[in-house]
Amino acid sequence: MPAEDAPGERADKAGAAEGNGRAVEGDVERDVVARVLGQWREVLPDLDTEPIGVVGRLTRCAALLRQASDAPLVREGFSRPEFDILSALRREDRELTPGRLARETYASGTAVTKRVRTLEERGLIERRADARDRRVAHLSLTASGRELVDRIMPEQVAYERSLLAGLGEEQRDGLARMLGELLRLLEGREQAGAGARH
Repeated sequence: MPAEDAPGERADKAGAAEGNGRAVEGDVERDVVARVLGQWREVLPDLDTEPIGVVGRLTRCAALLRQASDAPLVREGFSRPEFDILSALRREDRELTPGRLARETYASGTAVTKRVRTLEERGLIERRADARDRRVAHLSLTASGRELVDRIMPEQVAYERSLLAGLGEEQRDGLARMLGELLRLLEGREQAGAGARH
């Protein structure tokens, strides 16, 4: 029977794991959200924290994906939001207005304007003023922008596949279905709220 760690040793192991975004309880490794849930149970035992288990993990996963420094697009000097702009123009394969780009990338108009300006300066996007309303811009990829997206996309998809390699095919399919259901619920809620405001 293995010897039990002394209290100080257990604390050291827990601290090391928490520094990596994980917590350890006994011999079972828990993610950081499980630790958070345990803390809430200690201070507010009557609080139903089940939603935190879902939303907290989604938020944590999204943050880790955004912060990934080894992604191909990051190595090329792009943020994920900037690459989303390029990707939207490539998959639509036509001119888009800044407003349409904002909807396609779930970003504010101000954020899109800033990102488009940066990408224009890099020679990846060009704009054409509307013939009837010069205030309206139509954006499209330059030849360099199209070549860059076509080159990076296979590398980025392979990278994202590697992130999911620890999950089996059935797990990935099930996760995609559940996330799709949640996305439809949230989008429906957003649309209902927008309708009520108008």
